[in-house]
Amino acid sequence: MHIPEGYLSPSTCLTLTGAMLPVWYRASAKARAGIDAARVPFLAMGAVFSFLIMMFNIPIPDGTTAHAAGGVLLAIVLGPWAAVIAVSVALLIQALLFGDGGVLSFGANALNLAFIMPFTGYYTYRLAAGHAPAGSARRLFAAGLGGYVGLNVAALAAAVQFGLQPLLFTAADGTPLYCPYGLEVTIPAMLLPHLTLAGFAEAAVTALALKYVLKTSPEMLAAGQPGR
Repeated sequence: MHIPEGYLSPSTCLTLTGAMLPVWYRASAKARAGIDAARVPFLAMGAVFSFLIMMFNIPIPDGTTAHAAGGVLLAIVLGPWAAVIAVSVALLIQALLFGDGGVLSFGANALNLAFIMPFTGYYTYRLAAGHAPAGSARRLFAAGLGGYVGLNVAALAAAVQFGLQPLLFTAADGTPLYCPYGLEVTIPAMLLPHLTLAGFAEAAVTALALKYVLKTSPEMLAAGQPGR
């Protein structure tokens, strides 16, 4: 899922980073207003959780990887804006210290994994959970569904970003300057492993971890209510 250096043009990276700036600003404002000092350790633990789970990469074609990310779980437990911060911090550390995802493409990875995934997964969860009681089978299924949907929508966004490169950036002789594969290759290459493998891993992690949180620290879920 992490977009490595050199697969997106610098202008694409800068554009996607620019798109994330208001998201990070909004997330920071929400965190300052909605997360009290007692919950800050939970936010840090969320970043660590996302960092660790994203380190288990499964190589897939076209130079990227598939993995669970934990973004939807964080969105459910702490709220989607808090998830933006936690996953962004995890992605930044991975890019700077481990080379997992490019530094220049950090904004693109943050857009996909720290914004698109938590928000699509979170609202899928809320729609599917309805007014089911906490800890019910329906709510846990909804969490798993949110994780599955969120990860696959993020994978689709990355595939589109890859696939647009040869349409937009070529040398004078037509040779692609960055990702050489078009949408007809990148979309199936990204979605197939995520729809059949990584998405189910994300669903299982999200549902099981939420069940554990509800059993051990049910008060944490209050932070994931609307407006956070």
